[in-house]
Amino acid sequence: MTSRLRGLDLLRAAAILLVLMSHYMGFVSHAPTFGVVGKVGWAGVDLFFVLSGYLIGNQLLAPAARGEPLSLKAFFVRRLLRTLPNYYVVLAVYWLFPGPPLGGSSMAEPWRFLTFTQNFGLAYGQTFTHSWSLCIEEQFYLLLPLVVLALARLGFPVRLAWGLLVGGIVAGMATRAAAYALNGHDAFSAEVYYSSFCRADELLPGVAIALLRNFHPHAFERLLRHANALCAAGLALSVGILTCIHLDWPTTPVTSTFGFSLLSIGFALLTCAALSPACILNRIDIPGASQLALWSYAVYLVHKPVFMALRPHIERLHIDAGAPAAVVAVMGAGIAGGWVLYRCVETPFMWLRARWTAGARPARLVPLSAE
Repeated sequence: MTSRLRGLDLLRAAAILLVLMSHYMGFVSHAPTFGVVGKVGWAGVDLFFVLSGYLIGNQLLAPAARGEPLSLKAFFVRRLLRTLPNYYVVLAVYWLFPGPPLGGSSMAEPWRFLTFTQNFGLAYGQTFTHSWSLCIEEQFYLLLPLVVLALARLGFPVRLAWGLLVGGIVAGMATRAAAYALNGHDAFSAEVYYSSFCRADELLPGVAIALLRNFHPHAFERLLRHANALCAAGLALSVGILTCIHLDWPTTPVTSTFGFSLLSIGFALLTCAALSPACILNRIDIPGASQLALWSYAVYLVHKPVFMALRPHIERLHIDAGAPAAVVAVMGAGIAGGWVLYRCVETPFMWLRARWTAGARPARLVPLSAE
């Protein structure tokens, strides 16, 4: 049985809390309930991207480093059983209740939801918009194994792997620079913000950690000896970039081009630090953090429709949505809804996956709960 790393759970719990605060302010209180932290809460998704990049990258690169063949069938079975059941249950809720309060201004065609392509051309205010990040991750799950397989057939030239990784990050920055050049201050309209071409590069710093760990193990071990320095650097870079983006969004081409990439690099430093048991993140014990990390995928899917369903009742009863009791009740309901989805849908499918996949283990036994 593999022990969980508390630091990774802490990062994942922080990511979902940031998203909850951002969406609470945007869809329930319509006020700066959580101050500047809530205003930059969208960065929780960016942290999820980095964590997923490391997790999936490590799953694919570890066997490649050992010279083992990559089983695409096993990989995709694991991925599909991990992500699809929860997603389709929540999608069914949106289809069954298309009107207010859950329904938005419009809803993409069913085939686009089924193929995870609705993030292209998605607009603010549409139905189930928070699925945009799932689209990018699912597209990533499809592309990265093919790249690793191609590299493996070439004998896995590590320099080429690093070149492709860096090239992907540069391509993401170039795409955002082009968006700014074409649209100016409107560069981060919904079509750009939700686009795979402008956001998928944020998964790559996580992949870089996996590449370093599996193909440069001695350098990786030396790096982890300075885990707390890495943690401090990652925190400083992340806070600094978020401050710049918050104060400057998106009025300059520099912020538009480099902001997301630098933020994901800061989060990657935090993630890398958390892989060391000696890191301070693994010595911080916050009650409930590991559980919230375990439920985070389900909570991400469920919290927004719960918020939207509760908002009319809060308004009708003239409840102050900024009051601490209301915040705790509504956010607690979002988390509770995620727990129900986790227990009733995700857990059975994870055990089913463990039975179907040779050597698989349920999500509760692995170091990172997104597995």
